[in-house]
Amino acid sequence: MLALVSRALGVTAVGEDQDEEQVRAGLDTLVAQLDRAQPEVGLRELWQGTLSTPDSGLREAFAAALKSTAAQHPDTESRLAELLRNQPTPQDDTHHDSASSTLSTVGVGDSAPPPSQVHNTLTGDSQQYGPVVQAGRITGPVHLHSVHVHAAPQAAGSAAPEVIAPRQLPPTTSHFTGRAEDMGLFDRLLAAPLPDAPLLLVLSGPAGVGKTSLATAWLRAIGEQACPDGQLYVDLRGDTLQGALPPTVALGLLLRSLGAASVPAGEAEQISLWRSMTAGRRLALLLDNALTAAQARPLIPGGTGSVVVVTSRQRLTGLLVDGARSHVLRPLAAEAGHALLSRVIGGERVAREPEAAQRVVDLCAGLPLAVSLASARLASRPRQPIRVLAEALAHESGPLTALHAEGVHPVRNALDASYDALGQDAALLYRRLGALPLLTYDSQLIACTSELTAHQSEEVLDELMEANLVEDDELGRYRFHDLVRAHARETAERLDPAESRTGTVRRAVDWHLAAASTAQRLLTPAQAVLPRTYAYPCEPEALPRFDGERQALAWLEAHRLELVACVRESVARGWHACAWQLVDAMWPYFLNVRHYDLWIEAHEIGRDAARLDGSAPAFRQLLTSGAIGLSAAGKPDEALAWHEEALEAARAAGDVRDAGQSLLGLGTCCYEAGRLEQAAEYLREARALWEECGYLRGVGLVLTLQGEVALADGDADRAVTRFEESRRTLASVDDAHNVARARAFLGRARVRAERDGAGLAELRGALGVFEESGALHWQARALEMLGLSLTELGEPDAAAEHLVRAAALFDTTSPKDAARLRADPRFPPSGG
Repeated sequence: MLALVSRALGVTAVGEDQDEEQVRAGLDTLVAQLDRAQPEVGLRELWQGTLSTPDSGLREAFAAALKSTAAQHPDTESRLAELLRNQPTPQDDTHHDSASSTLSTVGVGDSAPPPSQVHNTLTGDSQQYGPVVQAGRITGPVHLHSVHVHAAPQAAGSAAPEVIAPRQLPPTTSHFTGRAEDMGLFDRLLAAPLPDAPLLLVLSGPAGVGKTSLATAWLRAIGEQACPDGQLYVDLRGDTLQGALPPTVALGLLLRSLGAASVPAGEAEQISLWRSMTAGRRLALLLDNALTAAQARPLIPGGTGSVVVVTSRQRLTGLLVDGARSHVLRPLAAEAGHALLSRVIGGERVAREPEAAQRVVDLCAGLPLAVSLASARLASRPRQPIRVLAEALAHESGPLTALHAEGVHPVRNALDASYDALGQDAALLYRRLGALPLLTYDSQLIACTSELTAHQSEEVLDELMEANLVEDDELGRYRFHDLVRAHARETAERLDPAESRTGTVRRAVDWHLAAASTAQRLLTPAQAVLPRTYAYPCEPEALPRFDGERQALAWLEAHRLELVACVRESVARGWHACAWQLVDAMWPYFLNVRHYDLWIEAHEIGRDAARLDGSAPAFRQLLTSGAIGLSAAGKPDEALAWHEEALEAARAAGDVRDAGQSLLGLGTCCYEAGRLEQAAEYLREARALWEECGYLRGVGLVLTLQGEVALADGDADRAVTRFEESRRTLASVDDAHNVARARAFLGRARVRAERDGAGLAELRGALGVFEESGALHWQARALEMLGLSLTELGEPDAAAEHLVRAAALFDTTSPKDAARLRADPRFPPSGG
């Protein structure tokens, strides 16, 4: 079609009766109509007017407009070509000479001029590959014969036409920021290219993360020095499978951009021509928004001098076999998001409401598109407080609704397109994960909630990973980006019935309960475990396997937020048994790691859930374990109230064992408050009850605390006796953790009683047990006792080392103890 237009305009005999301004106005109308895919409307009239204008530049502009429009709307090209073939074309016997090559043109038709009188001219840096036939109509076979092409003589003194390299990259946004680290990485890759291939970089990431902006900014930054032969850009329209640009269309655009006079019809011929035309050039090529590796692979230039960046929401791992370097673009850091907001609305406005501004950036989750939309909304409302937008973003309707411009929701639309491109299984898993009240997901949890085998769920996860809809962390778990999670939740609520979503959540809660209970049995085997109830029981192979106590405790630590989220969700849904059972299963975590805020919050919820569930044993258990947390957190009055309520409930139920547990707790509170006589009385009563009912583990725990009371009272010899009894008793019931506690106290008491190093071995042995199990709090306690003992034995350097290590561990488990230790006059002055 383009060849027909060029021929017709080049040989027309024009008149002078057409107003030039009218023709130009008509040309604008045509372009607008073509953009609406209506090429026939007004084309005949405009064509005739253009033929009669004397302005050759206008005729060329008309041809260029048609060329540009056809490139943007490939589906209209054949219609335009057929229409122009049927238009009358006056003949022109004008001969054009040029310094460029002159090609003979074959005209077919009764009124065609002799071939010697009709020529076309190639100017500039255009190149012609292969034979060309240009004709108004072809009614019979075409035979091609080898001919010699001679260049017309160049006029004396005339300069060669200037070669204009394409400059097609989109403009860089004025608010581009926060990507110095990424651009530095790209610079290093450019400085160390592969020897036999162009630099091929796949830049992937979720929708709205700023892939195109970064690619454009970097390619513009390296500029003509790296790519002097031009910058090419193609939008591959990979938002959806249906709208993706076929490689043949993309190749046609690229070939025409480099001046190809004609583009072969077949893909193989196009690829061959593309590689030939780019083999000796150093080009910057941005292939934007690719859907698949197969779509981008044919567009890789020939030769070794070019730089190619492919952006995609998919990871395009298939291009790695072609030598591609892969880089997943992460959301902006908080500082960069804050800087972007300041650039748009002004630093002074941000400075007036710094907390609200940071809240807006946080709710946009580091997506430049989201921050830009929020900034634009604020910029258009200069009197509106930033906090108003922050509240809108935090509203239950969510940021996807609040982030819009002129009624359009770009972030939601982009995520809709990513979701629509998923396969059926991946789309279902996306919605099921979106229905969960969690931030991270184990692969075993995913298999459980998706009702797939482990192998099947891994395959579906790979598809979500490839689409950059989920990402993995250093622990091998998976998570959504914040705005993607909001979209997944919305999509699940829109497409899945409530009953299905409820079942998905219950499967996740039951999986966490089963996994945490497995860890609890490993960490505290001597402690009785209250019964568990499951709506969806898990097979053993669907649960994590722990090689030892350290691994079990590490799992509880890593999943503490998910476990508490399951507790809250269970209460919200009326699953009270699930709620208190989850809290009970977390007991070894609270005991060893001592995150007091979480400990207290979880037990307040669990205590109330046990009451609502009507489980008296669970209610007493959670009162007691919650009181221990309150006491350890420095809230003795509240702890006493919980222990007293638990004691009253145990006596009402006639449960001697639980009553002894409450008495032990009351004794602990009194000991920590310095009321040693009252503590001793509670402990004697608890020991008597447990000896009567044969609860040996309880007896061992009482003996340990009686030793602590004796040591605090200055009776180190009596303390040694109690700790030795405690160690033997607890060893008889295989309670390794509490045996180690008794050993640590025994070592400290021996140093105090004997004033020699005999007790250090007990302390070091206990420390080794705590290090093996990962019990950070008790590691700190053992290190503190070692440090104090070494101080008393006259080894200040070794003592200082142990005390500093203890304080550092207390910083993470018990800031109150860290402050207490650093205030001790025996703590080294330079210890921090």
